[in-house]
Amino acid sequence: MIGIIAYWMLKSIDNYQVELFITLAVVTGGFALADALHLSGPIAVVVAGLLVGNHGRFLAMSDTTREHIDDFWELVDEILNAILFVLIGMEVLVLTFSGRFLLAGIIMIPIALVVRFLSVGLPVLLLRRFRDFAPNIIKILTWGGLRGGISVAMALSLPDGPSRDVLIAVTYSVVVFSILVQGMTVERLVRGKKR
Repeated sequence: MIGIIAYWMLKSIDNYQVELFITLAVVTGGFALADALHLSGPIAVVVAGLLVGNHGRFLAMSDTTREHIDDFWELVDEILNAILFVLIGMEVLVLTFSGRFLLAGIIMIPIALVVRFLSVGLPVLLLRRFRDFAPNIIKILTWGGLRGGISVAMALSLPDGPSRDVLIAVTYSVVVFSILVQGMTVERLVRGKKR
């Protein structure tokens, strides 16, 4: 609903400063409205962002507005990611990683990859009747499914309890593997699959 209102407003205004503030209002207002209705604020903001970012960009925004909004939200993204990773790094200093927790993390890495393979592969196989996909898309999407800041932030938000430490250790293990191994080799995988 908020996304539709924002789309209509963006279509009727041609001033990039005002349109930028409308996108900010959609984010804050959409989150607040969803929270007041006991719905997921992040999901509401993502849906509104998809509507404004996909349809609104090309149907209601000038080139100047698109450029300024892209630059602004890219800067916000970089700042928030920097803050998130600094906080994650500070949290690592106080975590206790025992051998058992590390072993559980190592065991979870292939499990996470198998689950990603199934969650990507089954829909692609079902949708192949209706649409064409690039060759080896399942392998590429499986290996390219990187996990990072959001996974760790969610694990860190768990309440204190006996399983919190093991879940954080497992999450950190999967994320570190994802960023270092998958992230550094996914380009080679994609280039190799295009040949």
